[in-house]
Amino acid sequence: MRVAVGEDGRGGGALRVLTEDGVADGPVHRVPDLVAAVAERERDGAPRWVWPSTARLYPRLLRAGVRVARCHDLELVESLLLGHAGRYGEPRSVRAAWARLRGEPVPPDRPPREEAAQASLFDDDRERDAAGDDIEQVVAVHAAQRRAIAELDGFALLAAAESAGALVAAELTHDGLPWSADEHDALLTEMLGPRPSGGLRPRRLQDLADRINAAFGPRTHVNPDSPTQILKAFAAAGLPVPSTRAHVLKRLDHPAVPLLLEYKELARLHTAHGWAWLDTWVGGGRFRPEYVVGGVVSGRWATSGGGALQIPRVLRRAVVADPGWSLVVADAAQLEPRVLAALAGDRAFADAAAHGDLYAALSDAFRDSGEVSARDKAKIGLLSAMYGGGTGEAVQFLAVLKSRFPAAFEYVEAAARAGESGRLVRSRLGRTCPPPSAGWRELTSAGDDDGPAEPGRGTAAQALRSRGRFTRNFVVQATAADWALALLGSLRRRLTALDEPRLVFFQHDEVVVHTPEAQAEDVADAIRAAAEEARLLLFGDTPARFPMEIAIVDRYSDAK
Repeated sequence: MRVAVGEDGRGGGALRVLTEDGVADGPVHRVPDLVAAVAERERDGAPRWVWPSTARLYPRLLRAGVRVARCHDLELVESLLLGHAGRYGEPRSVRAAWARLRGEPVPPDRPPREEAAQASLFDDDRERDAAGDDIEQVVAVHAAQRRAIAELDGFALLAAAESAGALVAAELTHDGLPWSADEHDALLTEMLGPRPSGGLRPRRLQDLADRINAAFGPRTHVNPDSPTQILKAFAAAGLPVPSTRAHVLKRLDHPAVPLLLEYKELARLHTAHGWAWLDTWVGGGRFRPEYVVGGVVSGRWATSGGGALQIPRVLRRAVVADPGWSLVVADAAQLEPRVLAALAGDRAFADAAAHGDLYAALSDAFRDSGEVSARDKAKIGLLSAMYGGGTGEAVQFLAVLKSRFPAAFEYVEAAARAGESGRLVRSRLGRTCPPPSAGWRELTSAGDDDGPAEPGRGTAAQALRSRGRFTRNFVVQATAADWALALLGSLRRRLTALDEPRLVFFQHDEVVVHTPEAQAEDVADAIRAAAEEARLLLFGDTPARFPMEIAIVDRYSDAK
């Protein structure tokens, strides 16, 4: 059973029962307390909730202690359908989709924060109603989406997985990742010195800044936070360089280089995850970032605050399980190469992907030589095949893989050719890459011309190769995102059956579950089962396997 949900902007709303194909199956029920009504229906039968935006509504339910099993997120699914049609960037709200159905002017989407706050700001009842969701529009848009999905192979699973991901994202924020503020502060103090006041540099950074200035001599004053001043200082020392990137500086023989490299690393920690970050994002022993489901065109998540997808390894010692609890940390080993093996249906490659270490399994095609091991050669060749490019020895390694695994090689080559011709490519479930821009089409319309580059645009040949690399990677990375979403949905269902364990972190191909110690092994089994279910859902009975490397630890830093 499906139940459509509309909010009225005043705490109430409307519910309407739907059939599986989206047809209304009963009257509209107006409810004064939407949260209570959803909680009651969820207890009675756990329907699939059809609502405009999980990100907007579900946090309110979670704050009231209400969790739901399933949903259909209209905005996320509308984005997927628009993308499939090559219409990236068009408004995705229910109002916009309703307008498209009626052939009316399409209103722009409101910024998320503005929309979330708008209802509470209105005093006028009419404006409050306008801030809510018209239940008839919700029903009509859902029915149109169901009709469209029925015509697209595999897309129903993608819509369900994306919607389940939205539930997971809201729960991750609500539950939070266990985080010790004391451990974090101690780590910062150890690396940077005591917490400074008044916007001053921490003691360690100031000491490095003074030593950097001394290294350049008494006549040169350098602010190490200013790339322009650093470049001028090196030029004055007879060492002109094009940038202050670490790999550029490492080529220089100058006493300031090691100091600058250390300064850059510590300054990055202070800026991105220093005391200000700790004050803003950690409270009550939990780190609660804001996730954006499908925030990257490949389907990977992004964050709108907190930077959860970029937690430095050095900070992982601050992620500490509660007393009597454990962290079960799991990541999919070499996920994207395994995805390619399954996608391409290359039997020899898939058989190799059944091993624990895929690169080692491929290493018999190469020989150790000098500093490059056979395993590393296999890795370089495989990554070159998936991501394009490769020079020097990588070209030779790639040729070996091409001859041994022709189907896998041809799969990504076909995706690259499609991109170069301006066509769209899709993931296993139908997530679609953005179409080329008008500027790209204009630049490449004359053919593969490798004449003088236009300022800021490059040559036509460069543009073609660039899009080919993008689409080559997209089919693999987007399918890996499909697999990860299927994993999340399956794992969430299994953890619900275990009751207390909570999924508290997700990053591309890695999950962390916070669980009572007594249930840690059960959680590990649930992760393995979820990975296997995701494999079967996407690829059927492929020989390729997706092993999960699992560690049960007290703190995140002990997992690897």
